[in-house]
Formats: sequence, structure tokens, C-alpha cells
Amino acid sequence: MMAKKPGAIPAPTARKATASDVAARAGVSKWTVSRAFTDGASISPHAMLRVQTAARELGYRPNLLARSLSKKSTRIIGLVADELKNPHIFTLLDEVTRQLQSRGYMALLLNITSEHDYESVLTLADQMQVDGLLFLGTLLNDRLITLAQDIHHIPLVVLYRYSESPYIQVLATNGYQAGREIGELLLTQNYQRMGYLAGPVSESTQLRRLDGFRAALAEKQRDVSVVLQAPHYQRQCGMEAFAAYLATTPAEQRVEAIFCENDILAVGAIDAIRATPGCAPIAVVGFDDIELAASPSYQLTTYRQPMQSLIADGIHCLTQAFEPGGQRLYNGELIVRRSHIKQ
Repeated sequence: MMAKKPGAIPAPTARKATASDVAARAGVSKWTVSRAFTDGASISPHAMLRVQTAARELGYRPNLLARSLSKKSTRIIGLVADELKNPHIFTLLDEVTRQLQSRGYMALLLNITSEHDYESVLTLADQMQVDGLLFLGTLLNDRLITLAQDIHHIPLVVLYRYSESPYIQVLATNGYQAGREIGELLLTQNYQRMGYLAGPVSESTQLRRLDGFRAALAEKQRDVSVVLQAPHYQRQCGMEAFAAYLATTPAEQRVEAIFCENDILAVGAIDAIRATPGCAPIAVVGFDDIELAASPSYQLTTYRQPMQSLIADGIHCLTQAFEPGGQRLYNGELIVRRSHIKQ
């Protein structure tokens, strides 16, 4: 049998170190080890040092899942998302996962892009015993809300959309005010015919951007000339919806400006205008301020939502201060570039 060389690194063992192993090496009880890894627990500095040293030597990490389950909290938050082809969702996911992790929580992404996935996905969330569900601008329907609410009555928070459900807390940008501001901006350009390009309809949530837009135009005796709809928040869908409108509407009757429900639809509308031979310039305004909006190719005037505040407060609601049926509205910021300017 070969002798080990001095200073050689011991081969890793197949078995993970346990709290009992740490206790034996540190010469303390298993409960002292538990207190050492519990925030706020009473333990002497001497005992803490011995436990930390033993844990480091053994490569021990406490089983947070087992501890969470014993406290009836997994510290897992389910993030419910649809329209994953919308680039804005990736910015949301980046920020919400960062904020959750900084608070000691993990995220479980629940993709409900298919309307047939609601039950299986939420059953998975139930089996994982998530502490709450955060809907990221999701198109909610009554069936989805009922399924979510049935998951041992955990907190449900929806961001970016309004909901009248008594089981959900809403945190959203003031869409009505945003629509008013965009309407007032377009009125400064003296457009006579203005339209709105919406995304898919939800029976249980709304955005209210169109309501505010209509109200601003009505104050100047103008109407929303046309409301178009795209089936999904995707560039191709926005392009096809607006291209179909341009193809079926005489040039002299077309809108002079179009307010799109989000930036990716607006980008699609601009692409449709450029692809239509002989089309006169049409002003386009979006919503969200995605990275592409600032591109020199689009210079998209848009409306920026207070993402960090919405997410921070949403996580706080889920983990600290849930109030079912509550609603908080936040002010956003009009980002003025060049796509709205009359040419």
C-alpha cells in the first residue's frame, strides 16, 4: 500500500458530510451545528468558530430544502410567464431572479405559453410547495386563477397587469396615465387619424393603456380611428397585423400615427411600413423601452415602466406583506426619441 505524500489533497468521498459529522469533528452537539447555520440563533463565538472550521474542512453545506420544509417554507417562488418570445420577458426574468436570490429565494419558472399547460404546470408548482406565485405580465383567465388559488392558498401577485380577482395582489404601471401621456404627445404633432395596435385579449386582466389614450384624444375632439389586434406579443405578429391593415386600407384613409401596446409590436409595425411599397410615413409609439427601441434603426418613442420597483415590491408582497385584492399603481416615464415625429 502506497503512503500518501505530505500535503496531498484527500480524494473526495462518495458520501456528503452531514451535520452529525460536523458536530463530531467540532466536539459539539448536532443542535449546536444547527444553531450555527440559523440566522439569529444563540451560539457562543467560540462554538461558532469551531463549527465553521469543521464545516469548511469537511465541505459541509446545510440542507436548506430540508430545513425549509421543516418550517413549512421552501423559499421557492414560482414565476408564471407566457409570451416567452417577447424579448421584454428576458429582462424581467434577469431582474426578478437577481432580486430573489439576493433575498435567499430561488425561482421556479412556469411556462404557460400553451393554454393546455395550466393544470400540469400548476400541479408541479404545488408538488414543489412554492411559497408564492409571481405572474410576470401574464394573460390571466378565470381557470388559471382558480387553479393557482387552489395551491394551498399561497400568495398570488401579478405584475404589469390589472386584475379584479379578490385572490391576487396587483402591482402595475399606471396604464391609463401612460396612455394619456402618449396621446398628448401625438396630439402635439397635430395628427388627425390615430390608431392602436393591441396584443392578445385576457378575460381577467387589463392594461388600460387604450382607455387613457382614448381619453386624451377625446379632450381634443379626436377619436381612435382603428384598433388592431395581434394574436401574440411577437414582432412577426405585429408586422402581419399592421401589414394586413395597410394592404386593405386606401392610402388616404390610413392612420397617421399608431400607438402599439408594447415595443415588439411597434418594431413589427415599423417593419410593415417599410415593407409596404409607396407607404407614406406613419408615426409609431411603443411601450416598455426594450433594448432594441434605442437602436438607430428604430429610434422608438416609448414608455418605460419602473421595473426594479415593481419587482422589489412584488417580492416583498409575496414574502412579507401579502394583501389579496390589493392594487398599487406606479408612474412610468415617457421616453421621447424620433419615431413619433411628423414627417
